[in-house]
Amino acid sequence: MSLSTLSHPAAAAAAAGSGKSLSPAVPAGYLLRLPKTRPHVPAAVSAATAAVHADSAEDRVSALSQVSGVLGSQWGDEGKGKLVDVLAPRFDIVARCQGGANAGHTIYNAEGKKFALHLVPSGILHEGTLCVVGNGAVIHVPGFFGEIDGLESNGVRCDGRILVSDRAHLLFDLHQVVDGLREAELENSFIGTTKRGIGPCYSSKVTRNGLRVCDLRHMDTFGDKLDVLFKDAASRFQGFEYSKSMLKEEVERYKRFAERLEPFIADTVHVLNESIQQKKKILVEGGQATMLDIDFGTYPFVTSSSPSAGGICTGLGIAPRVVGDLIGVVKAYTSRVGSGPFPTELFGEEGDRLRKAGMEFGTTTGRPRRCGWLDVVALKYCCQINGFSSLNLTKLDVLSGMSEIKVGVSYNQADGQKLQSFPGDLDTLEQVQVNYEVLPGWQSDISSVRSYNELPQAARHYVERIEELVGVPVHYIGVGPGRDALIYK
Repeated sequence: MSLSTLSHPAAAAAAAGSGKSLSPAVPAGYLLRLPKTRPHVPAAVSAATAAVHADSAEDRVSALSQVSGVLGSQWGDEGKGKLVDVLAPRFDIVARCQGGANAGHTIYNAEGKKFALHLVPSGILHEGTLCVVGNGAVIHVPGFFGEIDGLESNGVRCDGRILVSDRAHLLFDLHQVVDGLREAELENSFIGTTKRGIGPCYSSKVTRNGLRVCDLRHMDTFGDKLDVLFKDAASRFQGFEYSKSMLKEEVERYKRFAERLEPFIADTVHVLNESIQQKKKILVEGGQATMLDIDFGTYPFVTSSSPSAGGICTGLGIAPRVVGDLIGVVKAYTSRVGSGPFPTELFGEEGDRLRKAGMEFGTTTGRPRRCGWLDVVALKYCCQINGFSSLNLTKLDVLSGMSEIKVGVSYNQADGQKLQSFPGDLDTLEQVQVNYEVLPGWQSDISSVRSYNELPQAARHYVERIEELVGVPVHYIGVGPGRDALIYK
């Protein structure tokens, strides 16, 4: 659909100064163009600036509550792992509360070496941090040990530093097979899962025939329980092959795993609540994001757990009253993988440009991500659900070099009527017309900037406009993949 342009610099400037959204008064599908600012070239980062940056970082991190969380506020892949890695040294414990190895967190150590984590919490690179995988997560034991072996081969010690909940559910290879068979069954309406078996494992949990980590301590009954899972899968899918020899082989395999996993197993509900009483600081690391939440996401194109704030309590066994600051991580644009509605999606050269500049390929699967402009309607919805105290805006540097940047600020239905909230009905969401604001871009490379005031004026305007639109302050701004490529505002 071709979009008309409404241009009135004086009116735009006045409205921008008031902090009010401009587009709701504009007909559906129209753009509103804001006045351009002169490009600003940042000065070199001086020793004094570096000192101010360090003080600002210290103040921000030390002010965080005893139990804080880092959660995704789009469709995942926002860069949560990096912020967790940066904050982890000031916390005693980093905990995962949901999901499994379908979460991909890319982080870099002090030497710039890249680590791709999936189930192990991102605090693992910091020697003094205890990592906890809570009861709400699902554990593929072979993959878990594969991840640990990879970390240790790169000099990262894991023994005695990771605890796995005895209540967490076990994800078997059979769940991964079922995942693939299920996707094939759906044909053109497939969900777009990572085929890591996450959904089928949570299905087993809800059906109440799943096995938990504590079952590894009772190998005398383990085989009978696993037999029920195998038979259930075989009865459901014609392509699923099962025999008693397969069961025997899997039981023997898990006897070996049980011995190796035993030092990691703990009653993490007790550990975490004791830690809270002892005034230890806990940082919760979310996997996936709110728009993939089983309840609040774009169902059925969602994950199988609750990556929003509510999942912290149910996935770790801690009380709501102890949870304090929650930081929402949001890209300066939007991306998602797999199927499902994506109102601000870009196609053709524009989409390719964001994908290449942002290296938008999945950490877990390598799949190219769909890319589009920042969707403020979805972001405000996520802020409402989670009650974020602040935002981490990531990949702002990816937008450098653009003459203008669009922000989706409201939705209209097909009949032109404005939607008051993010719709749960996918038919409605697929047909919405997005109203955009158009903000001036900046041409300079900002990847070396470490002070907010040294960002180009247009970049600061972009950040502040997002704050105005969603009503939540942006305290952290990512301008590159490295640990130090972070601006504290």
